[in-house]
Amino acid sequence: MAKRTARNNNGTTANLGFEAKLWAAADALRNNMDAAEYKHVVLGLIFLKYISDAFEAKHAELEAQKAQGADPEDRDEYRAASIFWVPKEARWQHLKASAPQPTIGTLVDDAMAAIERDNHTLKGVLPKDYARPGLDKQRLGQIINLVSDIALGSAADRARDTLGRVYEYFLSRFASAEGKSGGQFYTPSHVVRVLVEMLAPYKGRVYDPCCGSGGMFVQSEKFIEAHAGKLGDISIYGQESNYTTWRLAKMNLAIRGIDAQIAHGDTFHNDRHPDLKADYVLANPPFNDSDWRGELLKDDQRWAYGTPPAGNANYAWVQHFIHHLAPTGLAGFVLANGSMSSNQSGEGEIRKAIIEADLVDCMVALPGQLFYSTQIPVCLWFLARRKKGTDPSAAGSVPFFRDRRGETLFIDARKLGTMADRVHRELTDADIAKIAGTYHAWRGDKDAGEYNDAPGFCKRATLEDIRKHGHVLTPGRYVGAEAAEDDGEPFEEKMKRITATLREQQAEAAKLDAAIAANLKELGYGG
Repeated sequence: MAKRTARNNNGTTANLGFEAKLWAAADALRNNMDAAEYKHVVLGLIFLKYISDAFEAKHAELEAQKAQGADPEDRDEYRAASIFWVPKEARWQHLKASAPQPTIGTLVDDAMAAIERDNHTLKGVLPKDYARPGLDKQRLGQIINLVSDIALGSAADRARDTLGRVYEYFLSRFASAEGKSGGQFYTPSHVVRVLVEMLAPYKGRVYDPCCGSGGMFVQSEKFIEAHAGKLGDISIYGQESNYTTWRLAKMNLAIRGIDAQIAHGDTFHNDRHPDLKADYVLANPPFNDSDWRGELLKDDQRWAYGTPPAGNANYAWVQHFIHHLAPTGLAGFVLANGSMSSNQSGEGEIRKAIIEADLVDCMVALPGQLFYSTQIPVCLWFLARRKKGTDPSAAGSVPFFRDRRGETLFIDARKLGTMADRVHRELTDADIAKIAGTYHAWRGDKDAGEYNDAPGFCKRATLEDIRKHGHVLTPGRYVGAEAAEDDGEPFEEKMKRITATLREQQAEAAKLDAAIAANLKELGYGG
């Protein structure tokens, strides 16, 4: 069995352990095809294994309940649990047993077709080109055997998001193999949780125009479920330009029974939800994207705060988010740290215009090493269309916030997080609660407690404060240094103690210098 690391007590997870081995097997296929092709082969098999694992776990449960009238072959039993029905010819054990056969490519294609046939939400999602002559069937069989060692569909593995972590690793390696900058990657679930816990999307339209594998939507549904809400109270809209990742998003949401309108296409050049005004925008766009063909969109209606530079899409994304916000909408998204201070190619002027429009609600600086596939330091932006506050007596589902006009909250969370392994850091449940709780208290959420500035961690700043800093939004500029702990020692006594300690250290240093000089003289050096 391949090595897997369990969840630690602090709520973090370390490396799963099998990614590199699986990648090596997949990489061997490059003898026959380029990276853009073989990623579909590998990711499609992982899709299939995930579906089959979840099915088999439910099948075993129903087998054990036969005496109580359960039927393991009743498709409705699986649909009721948001688990796909997997026909016999598509079950993983059947494919594993057939892996050494030269017909394995055809069997995998038939399995994919059978699953799409019996599960309409997956129609057109799964790859069905494993029988083509250019695919080495011996290598294909080896990958099937390797994937067989990975548990993906059990309740524990779904909670650990094993599938998401496998995809995160593979997408980064495929991007590297294709000569890209690795701009497309899975957002770690603990980072998504910070966004979701802060925005608290209980009701309304949730939009992610660069939705990747759909993690933002999954966490939004989990949030509502955890707070005893109705899963149907939110409507989900998304778009993803990468075809393989779009497939993953469709499956990721369908597996969980989440009804979502996820479109495939380039968000900037083919916005598939042009008239949408969302109550919540949650996103992790590609960082510093220089290939977004911005020169073709110079006069776009979305650029209300200035035309973004063709060489960097950061402020194109920010303005796209604002454009799609409803009058009371909130947006939370991840960007590279440079977005908070860059003045290149007019970015500083765009940021200034957004700040002066009083749209910036909160800025969060995150610790490093959070992402599996990039070491770029990142931050979280939170924008609010309406800071005026809400009438607490107003009826309906609009949450109550205090009047925050002319204010922005800065949170420096760079010291938070726990190392899950030598190179990866994760935010614990306590870290997430601290960040989100601070924001909720500042904006006046009901039952959130009283907000107070905490030197070194959080600061309530005015628009005038931000102007004095040249419209730079880096939290470290505002929160100041962490207050030193007061030990109660009177100042005069503390100074006497420090002075005495310095004298002792100087005397010891003088003795050491004298001893060194004597030794050198003995060796014939010095006078």
